[in-house]
Amino acid sequence: MYYSYPGYQNMGFRQPNDQAKLNRLTVTGEGSVSAVPDQAMITIGVITENMNLSTAQKENAAKTSSVINALMSLGISQQDIQTSSYRIEPQYNYENGQQTFRGYRVEHQLQVTVKDISKTGQVIDQAVASGANSVSSIQFTVSNPDAFYNQALTAAIQNAQQKAVSMARALQVTLQPVPIVVQELSQPLPPTPVPFQAATLAQGAGTPIQPGENKITATVKIEYTYS
Repeated sequence: MYYSYPGYQNMGFRQPNDQAKLNRLTVTGEGSVSAVPDQAMITIGVITENMNLSTAQKENAAKTSSVINALMSLGISQQDIQTSSYRIEPQYNYENGQQTFRGYRVEHQLQVTVKDISKTGQVIDQAVASGANSVSSIQFTVSNPDAFYNQALTAAIQNAQQKAVSMARALQVTLQPVPIVVQELSQPLPPTPVPFQAATLAQGAGTPIQPGENKITATVKIEYTYS
């Protein structure tokens, strides 16, 4: 049995399935939630230079061990202290077009996870006092980001539903409440590193750290049919 649909006289007669393909309404929705970080990830490093490579390495190793011991004394477990990079580079001075060797640079960077976020400033100060001379970034994170992202997804779907209802009302059509396509367009994003100003290392007072809030956002695409 065939049906005719007003507004499509020029297209002739079509089966209902063909019409369903035409009467589609696609919307996107976005939702976000704010989450207070409960842990911090800090990149702390020890940089040493010496004309003799072996001496530079030994000095770096001694200072790095001192930093690690200091961090562990604050209650940070060994598995939360991880080497993120280790580099050895020759250093040169350039003057009047000539290259002069000035020694070796050894750099050992540690990624430290601080699960008690209130200790973030203390961790930095203690690391610097124990020999660290590089603090390059801080990332404030939540320990269970999936829970917040799922809340954002729910808000995104509700936002898309509201858009679809408003559009159907404006078009004076009947929206089918069950969507035929629901697509997640976003993925949970890793935390963005916050550059740490080296000038802070020279301050005598305790380093003030403000974690602020993380905004977690989700985006979806939903497709409905209408009649």
